[in-house]
Amino acid sequence: MKRFNIMLAAFLMCNGLMAQEKVAEHKQAIYGESFSPSSIIGDSEMLAEYNTLKAGDSLQVVFKAKPNGVCKAKGCWMTLRLDDENQVLVKFKDYGFFVPTDLNEEVIVNGKAFVEELSVEEQRHYAKDAGQSDATIANITAPKRTLRFEATGVLIED
Repeated sequence: MKRFNIMLAAFLMCNGLMAQEKVAEHKQAIYGESFSPSSIIGDSEMLAEYNTLKAGDSLQVVFKAKPNGVCKAKGCWMTLRLDDENQVLVKFKDYGFFVPTDLNEEVIVNGKAFVEELSVEEQRHYAKDAGQSDATIANITAPKRTLRFEATGVLIED
């Protein structure tokens, strides 16, 4: 009986350690305000929502997408891929937090989606921050309708 209790204790300890390793493998990092990632929509659903918005409209939403780029200077903005042709520019509410500059994992963002016309100067600023060439920056010559997002929180799952 004593031998059985020792084996049972060893089994439970090993099982507990394995459970802790699984929890450690699934880390989450929240930047900005904490939020509950419920009612998450995907990138294609988010694009459909943007297609219904006009300049000046906004929508409170939580969505999941893969980053296309992040500000290399300090992580003060990022772009998220919606499909092969569309991306959304994400800034952080009140410049209150930043994300890692080497971010490439899928993220969940909470905040306000809206459409805005981006000036030539602002487009060039973002292109420079993203490390694009002088030739690419010089080719930016007209304002552009952009999909924007003001995030109050960003969840990154490792």
